[in-house]
Amino acid sequence: MTAVGIDAIEIWTGKLKLDLAETFAPEKGEDPEKYTKGLGLHASSFPDAHEDIVTMGANAAKRLMERKGLEPEDIGRIDVATESAFDNSKPVSTYIAGCLEQVYDGDFHHANKGERKFACIAGTQSLDDAYNWIKAGRNRGRAALVVATDTALYARGDPGEATQGAGAVAMLIDEDPNLVELSTEQGYGSADETDFLKPNQQFPSVDGKRSMQVYLARMREALEDFESVSGDTHPDDFAYIPFHTPFPGMVRKAGLLGYRHMIRDTPVEEELAEEIGFQPREENFEDRESYEEAIRDHMDDLSSTEAYRDWYAATVEPTLSISREVGNWYTGSVHIARASALKTAAEEGIDLTGQKLLVGSYGSGAQAEIHAETVADEWEDEIEALNIDDQNDARYDLDFEEYEKVHDRHNHDKTIEMEDFTVPDGEFVFTGRGRMNERLYDYVDN
Repeated sequence: MTAVGIDAIEIWTGKLKLDLAETFAPEKGEDPEKYTKGLGLHASSFPDAHEDIVTMGANAAKRLMERKGLEPEDIGRIDVATESAFDNSKPVSTYIAGCLEQVYDGDFHHANKGERKFACIAGTQSLDDAYNWIKAGRNRGRAALVVATDTALYARGDPGEATQGAGAVAMLIDEDPNLVELSTEQGYGSADETDFLKPNQQFPSVDGKRSMQVYLARMREALEDFESVSGDTHPDDFAYIPFHTPFPGMVRKAGLLGYRHMIRDTPVEEELAEEIGFQPREENFEDRESYEEAIRDHMDDLSSTEAYRDWYAATVEPTLSISREVGNWYTGSVHIARASALKTAAEEGIDLTGQKLLVGSYGSGAQAEIHAETVADEWEDEIEALNIDDQNDARYDLDFEEYEKVHDRHNHDKTIEMEDFTVPDGEFVFTGRGRMNERLYDYVDN
């Protein structure tokens, strides 16, 4: 059976940087460690005046196509995942295709284009769509281009303000992939929730405590559903476990929950029982409240064990390196986590070929998906082609007043004229609006 998966990825980060410890925390009168240790974030990326979700997505896609030697006729499908769209009818994929057609001789008139929306999980859902399209034999030998692009802004003063970010991840989905093969088996956890939503508004309404609870509950359901078709999972089965990462502190909770679930009724639990006792079983408690309190106490004990800490440091921590520096990219978040893990392995000389990843995606509203990925033979060449470190180093470092201007510039309810902080070169840029209020773009090559 032909393998289908991610053949290559490219990343484009917003060209501006807000340092949380040095710039944001002092202005807020907060201890910098609230952000660096509590949230696990060091900086956020923001779009310059000439950037938006279209330019970031198109620039990532162009870099991907150039590196892979692709022409428009090689692409039969363009799917964009975003929760930052500015049009309720025309999909962002059409804008991105239009940008790319400025620099290629051919066009994408033959390509199916669409836009996916389900909060942050839409990027993974777009991967699923491309996978199914190829597996169904409808691709006619062509590949799919999936772009996850977002500008994650919160209202000023909102508790989520420190987790903002902006950037795009472009992924090529094809047969016999060079990076990772996607598993047929998937697991889902889905429910009608109002933990995070944008009812005809740009900035989200968030119930932070509820959102954390829903995230963990849906992840648990998705893992159980995945195991129902793939068999029981074990901590040693996976080289890395990339999670949706709104901020690294949230992943710490997901990692602990997943570890507790996977070691249940295994020799690992038996060994740890000598130190912290067995996991509480609900049937041994008179009511749900007592059981949940016992679980919380056990989780606290489990988090302090050497076995768990070693596993987390090796399996989850490496997935967070990029997000710590760029913040939350919504639909791109889990795909940044995957790239972080593979990038760490390449830098440390770890041979991942044939090893497995367990990918945990999530979108508020709410749905989680768990699937496995097998690392392909050419993964290291693909990952070493990324230049995200160079991009991060080149970002313009905003002071707080400049940050406020940038936030206003990208607030859809405001019209703010702002000079670019960086000079665009070899990239697509936003140039203004047309007669029907459509957004206009050009390619700049100095």
